[in-house]
Amino acid sequence: MHPKDSSAPALLLTAVALVALNLRPFIAGIGPLAADIGRDTGLGLQGMALLTLVPMLLMGAFAFAGPLLQARMGARRAILAALFLLATGSLLRLFTTNGWQLVGTAALLGLGAAVVQAVLPSVIKQQFPRHVGPVMGLYSAMLMGGGALGAQLTPWVAAAGGSWHAGLVWMALPATLALVLAARSLPRDSSGQPGHLRTGDYLRRPRVWLLMACFGLVNGGYSSVVAWLAPFYQEHGWSAAASGSLLAVLATSQAIAALLLPVLARRHADRRPWLWCTLALQALGFAALALWPQTAPIAWSILLGAGLGGCFALSLIVALDHLSDPAQAGALSALMQGGGFLLAALPPWILAVLRGATGSFTAGWLLHLGCVAVVTLLYRRIAPASYGRAMRLTPRAT
Repeated sequence: MHPKDSSAPALLLTAVALVALNLRPFIAGIGPLAADIGRDTGLGLQGMALLTLVPMLLMGAFAFAGPLLQARMGARRAILAALFLLATGSLLRLFTTNGWQLVGTAALLGLGAAVVQAVLPSVIKQQFPRHVGPVMGLYSAMLMGGGALGAQLTPWVAAAGGSWHAGLVWMALPATLALVLAARSLPRDSSGQPGHLRTGDYLRRPRVWLLMACFGLVNGGYSSVVAWLAPFYQEHGWSAAASGSLLAVLATSQAIAALLLPVLARRHADRRPWLWCTLALQALGFAALALWPQTAPIAWSILLGAGLGGCFALSLIVALDHLSDPAQAGALSALMQGGGFLLAALPPWILAVLRGATGSFTAGWLLHLGCVAVVTLLYRRIAPASYGRAMRLTPRAT
């Protein structure tokens, strides 16, 4: 990106939005097609859960490599490589013939998303230092919007193309467009990485583990809802297209909340009241799914979406708020996501087990209601006055 080019910031913002749009469709698109995929591949409930669990595990595991990737490879090259993986993984789904091949493409896609999520926040903090909140809101909104796009378009494309393969392979197109735009707009990598910190420097801080726990418990709710909301309502008589539309409503609500809440909260150093508001919305949503699922499904989806999307965006901003140096703040964000996504990968599988044992998803929704209560208590400890003391780090020379 050339500093004297007045169009460069707008082009970079567009790239951030399009890159983020590609980070969730491959997860959100599975639920509406679960019955068709299971029938053709032989995957049962727990096997289908792997299509969410495996990408989330990789998002977690490889996020820990984010600081090292950025130091050794550079943010630009890492993001471009990750977008190539997203395009390739989506394209390969056209040729999958069994469940394990499909899980393999899920792993490839999860790896691509993991690298982007680990590296892009530090680019945002570096390139937009005075507008971190709104730009992270845009990033989060487009990420959630990608989930809406995947949930809505996937069953339609599958119906038009005559197979679930067609419903999944279209995602290679926006990934390729993002790759081209990112190559055009991302700033060149600097030759040095002064002040680089080892992962262990962060992991010795209890605050990092606290942020991981909060992020993981909340995003476990997201991964479960994306995996099982559509099948849940299909069990109540909804069609694949209708349940996919319900998932799209949830993801759209996520996107709107992720965009608006960081803007509303930008003048407040203490983000906790806004976080608690999003947690209250999640609690209402999960309680409603457990107790009154048929009363107002669209309203429950909107509540859950607003709570999950707003909390996701604000959690990323809180992590970046802890440190002023973009590289260090980005590393903290990557590690929070790393531990968080490892934790968030498990609930869809747990819900599948509970569904098999009880014959209902009710126990799973109540489990997430309990997780929301735990996070509400944990966030009491994350006050702005504690940031400096909690994250006092000593960089090593490189």
